[in-house]
Amino acid sequence: MEVWDALRTRLTVRQFKPEPVPDEIVTKLLQVGLWSPSSRNRQPWHFIVIRDRETLRKIGGITTYGPFLADAPIAIAIGMDKRTADRPDLDSGRALQQMEVLAWSEGMGTCFVAFHEPDQNRAAKDIIGMPDHIELITIMPFGYRHDHVKGIRRRRKDLSEVAHSERFGNAYVE
Repeated sequence: MEVWDALRTRLTVRQFKPEPVPDEIVTKLLQVGLWSPSSRNRQPWHFIVIRDRETLRKIGGITTYGPFLADAPIAIAIGMDKRTADRPDLDSGRALQQMEVLAWSEGMGTCFVAFHEPDQNRAAKDIIGMPDHIELITIMPFGYRHDHVKGIRRRRKDLSEVAHSERFGNAYVE
């Protein structure tokens, strides 16, 4: 799949086929996260691959926003080292976006799962053994998407509503 097509067609996926994700694909997901740019090239991320069914069930049971984690073949926790991360949200966003696009190009899907509630965040960190100096950004489930996802289209604003030329309010003309 071409990059343009992957970016144009990528959708959020919360239901996965039960088939396992091969180690080669998991390694590729980790590599594209590692290859993403970071503020001052600090590379403050840490990735934890979670395959254990019981661990996935526990994590899915504590999050308000992502109980579907329990049904994913794998999940990857993304944490940022608070001691070195200048821009943890920006740097983690770059890494996870590259992982999302690669997953989509491989026939898979994922969904950002937030752990906003402090008690849920602490519980998730405890389950995966994440130390206090690492900020848990997300635990993203990954798996092969069902075929019915292919026909879905996302609604997007017209480019004219969000793009400007030279100054805000000047319409960008294609």
